[in-house]
Amino acid sequence: MATLLWIIAVVLVIAGIVSIFRGQMLWGIVLIVVGLLVGPGGVSVFH
Repeated sequence: MATLLWIIAVVLVIAGIVSIFRGQMLWGIVLIVVGLLVGPGGVSVFH
């Protein structure tokens, strides 16, 4: 389960960074914050 959360978190953060570079600042920040919350290293919502 932890591996799956890491993969989801990494995908969300990368998608957020790509969104910021494409000019969608708010959506990018939201994706990065959600990615950090989901990741086991951060404040996990499922923990």
